[in-house]
Amino acid sequence: MTYVLVVGESLVDVVTDAGGTTVERPGGSAANVAVALARLGRRARFVTSYADDERGRSVAAHLAGSGVELATDPHVLGRTSSAAATIGADGSASYVFDLDWRFGPVGEETPRFVHVCSIGAVLEPGADDVLALLDRLVAAGGADRPTVTYDVNARPAITGTGPEVVGRVEAVARRADVVKASDEDLAVLYPTFGLAEAAGHLRSLGPRAVVVTRGEGGATWFGDGEPLSVAATPVTVVDTIGAGDTFSAGIVDALWDGLDPAATLAHAARAAAVTVSRPGADPPTRAELG
Repeated sequence: MTYVLVVGESLVDVVTDAGGTTVERPGGSAANVAVALARLGRRARFVTSYADDERGRSVAAHLAGSGVELATDPHVLGRTSSAAATIGADGSASYVFDLDWRFGPVGEETPRFVHVCSIGAVLEPGADDVLALLDRLVAAGGADRPTVTYDVNARPAITGTGPEVVGRVEAVARRADVVKASDEDLAVLYPTFGLAEAAGHLRSLGPRAVVVTRGEGGATWFGDGEPLSVAATPVTVVDTIGAGDTFSAGIVDALWDGLDPAATLAHAARAAAVTVSRPGADPPTRAELG
């Protein structure tokens, strides 16, 4: 139980900046989390998939370069997935996806943490396997069951919206100890709810805490007692690719050390601030955070 198992998609971001220049960078929400955790010095094992093609090899090199270990054979796809990301003048990114998601067999060892996120948690056929994997790991762990974290990171451009997507999100949330969602995620899932109401609804499904991020507005921990908020770390934004994923990694990293909610949020915000200060999903190392 000395590692975190990250489960979800890998892909190549095809990024067009505000000036019209296009570059390709390895990424994907789960891949970004795995890389961020490895750079923070945590042993990160990754359940993912990509093809044995040029883009897949770039993903593999990116993961290996940060010390991410593969927990399954990723070569189960005919082509490596991609996301066309367009960067706006304010650094925000919009996406168009070409993505397939599934994964191969995963070993029996029980990790200390399991993190699932984004498209991989809700896109068939892999989403059903994610639920089955969570159930198996939690049952096998017994009293030493892994802590499960889940980042909603809604992508309606590929998953759509509506009751079926909400149902899939809530199925994962029921299995999670900590759920992270942005204010935009909650607006997609629960358009008639206020932010606190939506967070409260997710928490009622079983998680001990729901963390809501609001970009420059900071983040709030909804757990026992009154909600706890921290401000965003001031920074000049280059782009927001990977910011939420780094925040998720920061949560896991802080929970690993037993930090309290306030310290957990502050640590995650500081890590995310480094990522948005430079192009693409480029999370900080432990040394960069001091």
